[in-house]
Amino acid sequence: MKILKKQVLRGPNIWSNYRTRLIQVRLDLDEMENFPTDTIEGFGNRLKALLPSLVAHTCSIGTRGGFFERVDRGTWLGHVMEHIALEIQTLAGMDTGYGRTRGTLQRGVYNMVFSYEVEQAGLYAADAAFEIISALCVAEPVDLEKHLEELRRLRRHYGLGPSTRSMVEEAEKRNIPWMRLNSGSSIQFGHGAGQKRIQATMTCQTSATAMETACDKEDTKDVLANARIPVAAGGVCSDRASLLELIAGIGYPIVIKPLDGNQGKGATINVSDQSAALQALEDAQKYGQSALVERYVAGNDYRILVIDHRFVAASRRIPAHVTGNGSQSIRELVEKENSDPRRGRGHENELTKITFDKDTFSILERMGRNLESIPEDGETVYLKSTANLSTGGTAVDATEEVGLENRFMAERISRVIGLDICGIDIVSPSIAEPIGAVGGAVLEVNAAPGFRMHLHPAEGMPRNVAAPVLEMLFPEHARCEIPIVAVTGTNGKTTTSRILAHIAATEGKCTGLTTTDGIYIGGFKIEEGDTTGPLSAKTVLSDPMVEFAVLETARGGILRAGLAFKNCDIGIITNIREDHLGLGDIETLSDMANVKGVVARSVKKEGFAVLNADDPECARLARELDCNVAYFSLGGASELFQDHLKSGLPAAYFRDGMLAIHAGGREFSMDVSEIPLAIGGKCSFMIANILAAALGASLSGISEEATVRGLKTFYPSFDDTPGRMNEFKFKDFSVLVDYAHNPHGYGAIEEYLSKVRCTRKVGIISGVGDRRDEDIRMCGAIAARMFDRMIIKQEKDLRGRTAVEINNLLTAGMLEERPDCSFEIMGAECDAVRQAILQAREGDFIVALSDQYRDVVAVVQSELEKERAALEAGQRVA
Repeated sequence: MKILKKQVLRGPNIWSNYRTRLIQVRLDLDEMENFPTDTIEGFGNRLKALLPSLVAHTCSIGTRGGFFERVDRGTWLGHVMEHIALEIQTLAGMDTGYGRTRGTLQRGVYNMVFSYEVEQAGLYAADAAFEIISALCVAEPVDLEKHLEELRRLRRHYGLGPSTRSMVEEAEKRNIPWMRLNSGSSIQFGHGAGQKRIQATMTCQTSATAMETACDKEDTKDVLANARIPVAAGGVCSDRASLLELIAGIGYPIVIKPLDGNQGKGATINVSDQSAALQALEDAQKYGQSALVERYVAGNDYRILVIDHRFVAASRRIPAHVTGNGSQSIRELVEKENSDPRRGRGHENELTKITFDKDTFSILERMGRNLESIPEDGETVYLKSTANLSTGGTAVDATEEVGLENRFMAERISRVIGLDICGIDIVSPSIAEPIGAVGGAVLEVNAAPGFRMHLHPAEGMPRNVAAPVLEMLFPEHARCEIPIVAVTGTNGKTTTSRILAHIAATEGKCTGLTTTDGIYIGGFKIEEGDTTGPLSAKTVLSDPMVEFAVLETARGGILRAGLAFKNCDIGIITNIREDHLGLGDIETLSDMANVKGVVARSVKKEGFAVLNADDPECARLARELDCNVAYFSLGGASELFQDHLKSGLPAAYFRDGMLAIHAGGREFSMDVSEIPLAIGGKCSFMIANILAAALGASLSGISEEATVRGLKTFYPSFDDTPGRMNEFKFKDFSVLVDYAHNPHGYGAIEEYLSKVRCTRKVGIISGVGDRRDEDIRMCGAIAARMFDRMIIKQEKDLRGRTAVEINNLLTAGMLEERPDCSFEIMGAECDAVRQAILQAREGDFIVALSDQYRDVVAVVQSELEKERAALEAGQRVA
């Protein structure tokens, strides 16, 4: 057995439009294809002993123990691997539950998917599950805990912390899209110009000045004191002399902590003599030269959370501690406490494990105890001097205890400091009465406070403190999204995307566009190349300038990683034809329709799938969609289209030289002669692209005026549509450069050429190596029909074949179609184009069909410039 490939799906995909986070594994069982689980002696018993919790997997049986029943009856190891990968993630504390395993046309080879919470952990789970089933097959021991510990480590390192996760979950409840911007806690909510960003509990609205103030404890105290808010008396010191001077002024007991510290690091509480004070200063200076010295305030430790200057929640924090039972030592009691599943390392769980450090040993020493001491039954032993959750402390919800005056004080503090999310630390005997009246004080104001204590208190009611953050970032009626139009199909998607982006720009929108040519923002190319995958789409959707997104979405990106967005407003499918079959387990036209259908299935319920009514696969796909459907058609004569149109549903069609759009209760039409890209009505496939784009624009809310103006100002030029119907006129002949590279594209060019008047049609063609044999032969046959003379050139990328093999397939198709056809075989594409131009006769129409159209156009333009220069020189001589 071996894993052939692993990949991470991060968005809607061919397996599911709703379960977007999947690990996909291509698994070759090899000889184990002959051994289902019931034929492997002892396999089922070993699996049940290792992972008894798999009994909860109902599998296709639908009842508890269903998966084990399948194993006993006999199932294949890929199916078992799927369930193990899910279960070990669950045991490591990650919420997973969806999986599928499907065979391929290749015997023993399976495609398997399973859900993940943290993708790095998901990838590890695939390898671990494979290792586990391999060991179970031959009765070798399995170190399950090793795998679980590594999964927990990956979750800690790469997973979202509890505060960030709570806001992401709240965003999902509100249907606010989000994306992770790095491996940490940087999250973008919304898209494009509608976005807001957070970094843990800092937001894009958090004031840098307020952050700086909050991080300087001395500055914070001065600001609060000037606002007449109770603070502990004290000051800053950096050496023995300044420390003793401060103590002389405020007296004992005192607190000493780093001036710029956090999470209680380096802090010493309730210091009552000079020796301890000097040691505390030394401890604090491990985190910075200056230390804050304050009068110790007795009372409970409270944290008040204020968001958007409104009181939200409060917790009473209790230092890490154990409660004696009269028989176990402090060490044993800590081990027992740390076994609580709520406790984890760092911030991974609701609580943090208790560790022993210098602070712990100092406290125990003052009590005359050590780790082996046995506390009395019911006795509480505190192990830390601070109540931070990060040091093992616990929190009790105190939201309802906070008195009105203290709530007002907290809200006022947030405004005085200027923080939009603010954690206020208070020590006071009571939080119900004004802290100034009962001897309490504000100790610190924290920027980016943790939410864990409020989300998961050890006692009391959990508080949804993420909700007010999302309400602050996206107040009522605020738009978090921008219109997203995704365009896919076999042919025409690039041109359709470019037309639509041009129309949106015509209305004044800053448009983000991804195409096979590059990424464009506001009309400027920011990246060159084939950018039709999810990473390029993410670039557009994360750009704060973008007000309207048009995303060309190709087959490869969908198969490789899924879509970059959960939902789009408009999903356009230009057509679904037999291209790229035989690649990536996409064997049939129905398989390809399923791939392209991912875009249509991602359309919002209130959005529109814009489909080609003349395409049978599009018509079939429409029947399974939950969103609205709009059709476009070249003739508009089909029963499907006519019924749709009569029902008053959105549609676009071309008939009798007129383009008609019916959308959103509006109707308008244009004479095709007004649309340069239609090339006088001769180019049917371009008209289909125009219909799709115009209908998509209208359904996106773009005005009729902008749509008409956009269509009138978009040309079949290299600037507007590079490599798509770019015609260059020489004195005696013309050269057309187009991207057509499959039978459907060749057929569209053939139809166009049937309307072109010329003395001879010359084609420069090539086969594409990653297409089926029959597709390459078909291209040759179509070329033989439409060209009088052909030059076969060689592509730069042969995509897994040899030039001889490709050329043989092309010529076989050509000769089968027309045994007397005229052709020659050349090497480099640019040489072939240059030769065709140099050998051109008067009235020739040369067509270069190329995916390296930039190089070809450069050659054509160079030869055109030479001709113009020669003509000008001749005119000067004359």
